[in-house]
Amino acid sequence: MEVKRIYDEGLAHASYVVLSDGKAILIDPGRDPEPYYEYAKEKGAEIVGVIETHPHADFVSSHLEIAEDTGASIYVSRKVGADYPHVGFDEGQEIQLNGITLKALNTPGHSPDSISILLEDEAGKQQAVFTGDTLFIGDVGRPDLRENTGRMQAKRESLARQMYHSTREKLMTLNENVMVYPAHGAGSLCGKGMSDELTSTLGKQLRENPALQSMGEDEFVDWLLEGQPFIPKYFGYNVDLNKQGAPDLDESIQAVSRMGKDVPKLEAGVLIVDTRPQTEFQRGHYPGAINIMEGNKFETWLGSIIEPGEKFYLVAGDETTLDSVLNKAAKIGYEPFIKGTIIYTGALDGTESDEFDLEAFKTDPEKYTVVDIRNESEVEDGKFFEHAINIPLHELRERTAEIPTEKPIVVHCAGGYRSAAGTSIVDRAIGDEVSVFDLSEDVKEFT
Repeated sequence: MEVKRIYDEGLAHASYVVLSDGKAILIDPGRDPEPYYEYAKEKGAEIVGVIETHPHADFVSSHLEIAEDTGASIYVSRKVGADYPHVGFDEGQEIQLNGITLKALNTPGHSPDSISILLEDEAGKQQAVFTGDTLFIGDVGRPDLRENTGRMQAKRESLARQMYHSTREKLMTLNENVMVYPAHGAGSLCGKGMSDELTSTLGKQLRENPALQSMGEDEFVDWLLEGQPFIPKYFGYNVDLNKQGAPDLDESIQAVSRMGKDVPKLEAGVLIVDTRPQTEFQRGHYPGAINIMEGNKFETWLGSIIEPGEKFYLVAGDETTLDSVLNKAAKIGYEPFIKGTIIYTGALDGTESDEFDLEAFKTDPEKYTVVDIRNESEVEDGKFFEHAINIPLHELRERTAEIPTEKPIVVHCAGGYRSAAGTSIVDRAIGDEVSVFDLSEDVKEFT
């Protein structure tokens, strides 16, 4: 028996291949099925099943595509109400895989339809538990994502109470030597305090995980609901898409229009997402473009700034980068919203960003309106500029009218990545009225 983790750094998403004597079952696969096909081929294994621990909010799964390609069965809780062909997999049900057993445990809390999967060897000894978004290393899944999404909605307090019972009555009763394999690591927005570790034993979690310490139900609920991160715009859309089953990845990407280099006429009113580095964007870009740079969190910020269903052009500086950001957009199911892709080489109608005088700003920051686009939780730990207005990046497009235009505007985040997007959003909205500058990485001089 072998367990292989396949990890997506950008989404901090862990999926698994469970192998036993030439047969393989996948758990929570990502959008691209190729890594699973390649690994199964390398091991000479047949993929016979795919298990979904719940309908994921932060990425699109390839479970339906894999089932159609391989003939594998999809196992998911009946509580999901999945639209695709599947086998119900709930408490007490088992999958036999050449000498090992995978058992379903209903563990609601992150969602009302979450399951965990207990792996037992041929002697019946507990070896591992795949906890999805129920139990993380150092945390548990957030309970506030299903109030307004999907057919089976649930209030956050109710789910928090279910999480208390799922952990205490199901997961915490397992053998302490059991390996814990969660669906996410540090950096995911599906929890608030995950460890950098990707696996652990249950015993270590019982000792160190704050969520598993001794406390009453009400105390647990208060602790769990406090301090959860923001909810990206795309999360609800992904839950529904995963319940339906996503289309074939390659076919969906090939359907996106490739428009070539510097298309001079773009459809009016359609958003432009420019993924080039900030310095290149500032030297020249399409008027009104938003600069969401290619990087480790591109897909998260794309889906946090742009609403599902909103059409946009996708711009990159070269074909390699374009392929990368297109695939990242597909991880969250955004490829159908792309009006077309463009390679930017210096458009005739391009505009330059205003040049920022850092020394003048250092001399008298009060002469500028400072917009802090960090999350509220970050600002609670301290402002860099006392007179700054805090509008988190994921809310900025909807709230630019709150920004005064009597003084030049300086936008900052914590390190420079988010401020590129924030500055371009503010400039797009009110740049005709006032100069808008990006403090970028120079913010570190003020922290």
